[in-house]
Amino acid sequence: MSSYPLEKRELLAEVPGLRMQILTLAAGQEVPWHWHSEVTDTFWCMDGPMLIEMRAPTEAVLLQPGQMHAVPPRRAHRVTGQDGGRCRFALLQGVGTYDFRPVGG
Repeated sequence: MSSYPLEKRELLAEVPGLRMQILTLAAGQEVPWHWHSEVTDTFWCMDGPMLIEMRAPTEAVLLQPGQMHAVPPRRAHRVTGQDGGRCRFALLQGVGTYDFRPVGG
């Protein structure tokens, strides 16, 4: 599913066009810069804080536990714990065909 290291991935549900999972990033880990052709990534912070960085336009959103943020299709983004710390979040991906298109850092 991913080509980057994660502390833990919990797949909760997956049907054509929609996927729900919980990801845990250990200290120093990240979901690297990427974008999706069709799906929106909707993040719910469970343990954090967590940082979502985006491009075009440049923006950074810091989520505390209980907060959420959606990144629309075709917008490059990456996810880390604040200051490289550990974080855990629920991630809803859809609606559409999932792809992971990496971009430079």
